Parts: sequence; C-alpha cells; structure tokens
Amino acid sequence: MAAKSKTKKRSLLKRCLRIFLILFLSSIVYTVLCRWIMPPITITQVVDVFRGYGLRRDDVSWEEISRNAKLAAMASEDQRFAEHNGFDWKSMDKSINGPKKKKKIRGAGASTISQQVAKNVFLWQGSGVFRYIRKVPEFFYTQLIEWTWGKKRIMEVYLNVIEMGPGIYGIEAASQAYFHKSAKNLSRTEAAMIIACLPNPKKFTLSPMTRRIQWRAPQIVVQMGNLEGDEDIEEVLK
Repeated sequence: MAAKSKTKKRSLLKRCLRIFLILFLSSIVYTVLCRWIMPPITITQVVDVFRGYGLRRDDVSWEEISRNAKLAAMASEDQRFAEHNGFDWKSMDKSINGPKKKKKIRGAGASTISQQVAKNVFLWQGSGVFRYIRKVPEFFYTQLIEWTWGKKRIMEVYLNVIEMGPGIYGIEAASQAYFHKSAKNLSRTEAAMIIACLPNPKKFTLSPMTRRIQWRAPQIVVQMGNLEGDEDIEEVLK
C-alpha cells in the first residue's frame, strides 16, 4: 500500500510539473506573439466586467496615438523609460532608502512602464500577499518584453491596455470618452489630464474631474517640456 501511495504521489507530481511546463512555455509563446498582436483581453479587464464596470477599449496603432500621449506617459509614469532595461534601479533605491539629494524628480516612480505592462497584460492587480507573489513572474515578463518587444511596442501596448477610467481602457477609449476625439488629435493638456488619472483611475476621475487631475495635469505638462528634446526619448517617440 505504501509503495502504491508513493507511486501515485510521484505520478501526480509529474503531471503537475508537466502542466506547469506547458503553461510556462505557452506563456512565452504568447508573450512573443504579442510583439505583433495586441493582447485581446487582460485579467484586470475581465475582473472589471464581472464587477459591473463594463469594458470600453479601442485598440489603435502607434501612428494613431498622439505624440503628446506618449510623452505624457513618460513624463508622469517613467521618465527614464527610454534608457533603462525594464527596471529603474535608481528610483527603486530612492523609494526604499529615500532621496540622497533634496531635489526631487517628479513622476519618477519605482514601477516602470515596462513593469506595468508586464503586470497588466500577463498577471494580475492586487496588494498585500498577492503583490509579493506577483513579483517574481513580473520580473520575468518585464525582462522578456524588453528583450523581444522593444520600447516602442511596450509603449504602444501600454497606451492600449492601461485603465484610464472606470471600465475605460486605452488612450483611444479615454480620448473618445472625455474629449470626443481620436487619440491621434489629443493636445498636450488633454493627454496630461488623461494620464493624470494614474495610478488609480477609479478614484482620480476626469468625469467628474477630481482635484488630483486639476493639480497633477499642469505638472505633467511642465515635465513634458523638460523631457522633450532628449535624444533617447525622441528616438522612442519617432
């Protein structure tokens, strides 16, 4: 009986490992395919549908997204996006140990745009213990998309799948919802207002406009001006 029990356990373990390996390899294939195909849906979007927020999302290509939206995203969420390899170690160090200088760079958070894409496209949202469980696969997928996608594709996917309002996903859906125009025609101020809703678009809304948007959007516009002209950033914006 003991021998049979051990055999069953080994068989079950082998099956679990086989399933894990298949899922792991499938996820790599899916990640590579997303280099050319926009992710059809994310876990976060599915959860929002079940929570009653609905789903508004209209995917657009790189050329159909305003330069202002791309610049606003970098200015607010990841000012070193063009130069890091997926992880902003300087900002991570500041978030843990505090800034070494009095001068503070606004909009430079520890979570990069690449990390946000990895989390939103392939993983899940959440805090507490789920956040720490997510860290290892988040590191893996962040590095993988940096290797296989490149900066432009990462930004393109980011601006198509990120939540920008309750049930509103992507820059095109947000642009149509708030300004009744295509994302291609967003002005600096309009792009900054949409991006200002991050990182909590259900709380920091444009309609009705919260105080967060009112004070944050002008800051983003200023940072956009500071970043514009940088060679690395201009290379991404092309």
